[in-house]
Amino acid sequence: MNLLRAASTVSLLTLASRITGLGRELLVAATFGASASTDAFNVAFRIPNLLRRLFAEGAFSQAFVPILAASRTNAGDEATRRLVDAVATVLFWALALTCVIGTVAAPLLVWVMASGLQEFDRAVVMTRVMFPYIGFMSLVALSAGVLHTWKRFAVPAVTPVLLNLAVIASAWLLAPWFQQHGIEPIYALAVGVMVGGVMQLAVQWPALRAIDSLPSIGFSWGLLRSSLHHPGVARILRQMAPALLGVSVAQLSLLINTQIASHVGVGAVSWLTYADRLMEFPTALLGVALGVVLLPQLSAAQASNDAAAYSSHLDWGLRLVLLLALPCAVALLVFPTALVSVLYHYGQFSPRDVEQTVRALMGYGVGLMGLIGVKVLAPGFYARQDIRTPVKIAVAVLILTQLMNLLFVPWLGHAGLALSIGLGALVNAGWLFVGLRRRGTYVPAAGWPGFSVRVLCASSILGLALGVAAVGIDWVGLGSQRALRVGLLAGCLVGVALLYFLALRLMGIRLKDFARRG
Repeated sequence: MNLLRAASTVSLLTLASRITGLGRELLVAATFGASASTDAFNVAFRIPNLLRRLFAEGAFSQAFVPILAASRTNAGDEATRRLVDAVATVLFWALALTCVIGTVAAPLLVWVMASGLQEFDRAVVMTRVMFPYIGFMSLVALSAGVLHTWKRFAVPAVTPVLLNLAVIASAWLLAPWFQQHGIEPIYALAVGVMVGGVMQLAVQWPALRAIDSLPSIGFSWGLLRSSLHHPGVARILRQMAPALLGVSVAQLSLLINTQIASHVGVGAVSWLTYADRLMEFPTALLGVALGVVLLPQLSAAQASNDAAAYSSHLDWGLRLVLLLALPCAVALLVFPTALVSVLYHYGQFSPRDVEQTVRALMGYGVGLMGLIGVKVLAPGFYARQDIRTPVKIAVAVLILTQLMNLLFVPWLGHAGLALSIGLGALVNAGWLFVGLRRRGTYVPAAGWPGFSVRVLCASSILGLALGVAAVGIDWVGLGSQRALRVGLLAGCLVGVALLYFLALRLMGIRLKDFARRG
């Protein structure tokens, strides 16, 4: 199969997810602003999301997918379907128990995540409403693993769009109905999350039935016992332990930062969430796309002991990071007020909310190159089956990030949290880079100094043009003229993008030179 075409399909569907996700945040911002209630919702939503990333999309997927693929290759489809049935049975009962415990222990979970919330009780209620979401998403991860093994990529990639659409519909339609009937409107978002979870699982079922791999879940104690004794289940459980350690580092950082943000003041959690949504565009579309394309090529080069090809692929990825991520970082640092104002400054989202979200976005922007660079550099270790080194570096960076929080948060508030994450990402990427260089795994190709100077010059031209637009237009003051603001922003971004690539072309850098390496 064409890996680049498959990666492009996933990237396009990821773009759809990010666009609808941004639409979700825009509607939430306009409807509820950055208030104690939105802080409560964001914290409550992060609890099942943290567990989803930790277990469902993290340790479970990393352990399940390789073993499932090996089973299909070595034992055939029928034996693989029996393995899927056994895993589904064990997973279902584990999730049922987890959801019961999580719902009962919601006050403790909210306290661990964000004890400083003003609307603590509302967060507890929404946590109880949304906690079963982890169950649906874990089953979605199981379904996605099966579909990926059968080389069906589109359905798992498009499912996040359904969550965003469900929350948008809830904020738009259900929240006013709640308010009319004396129910706290913010609770509509929690209902939307649950509806989105059900929808994401529901669309997997026809796709699984089409490949005759719909899991059969055993509901009796005897079937559960036999499933637990399945050798494939035992292997997956053993593999989950080291994978869990690697995934937990990032989630621990998220938990600590959310806890700190809850004590900074009302709105801090929401401002960081809104800024993070904007950061997800370049990090997901550039970082994820490069990671998806690079990892199989690096693995193939490693398997054939082709050190030159291995280094060449890394060099290609790093050049693209500089070429595409640097202008994005410049835009976030020079043009943040325009971005935040045009996208968020409506309804309940006040000029103060714009200012505070801008501060968080600039903190993240400092580390954008690092956040995307890690997506290229970490596969350089994974392809060599070296998971320990990136995990050790991540643990050290986590400690360093918290030390920076001690310095920056008293001075900068919630923006200090974003700045610590950004600087930590730069350290992480730099450490990975040095590790690859010292091992001789990556040897930079000729021409880096000249290439870097030309990209820096083009990025400076882009930054200068954006700086003029940032100062010359009162982006916040145009709040009531939505169409004008959107048109001006689109014109500025398209214009500076054309200016950037024209400058590169005049200096001898052509995009088609990178396409041939893909």
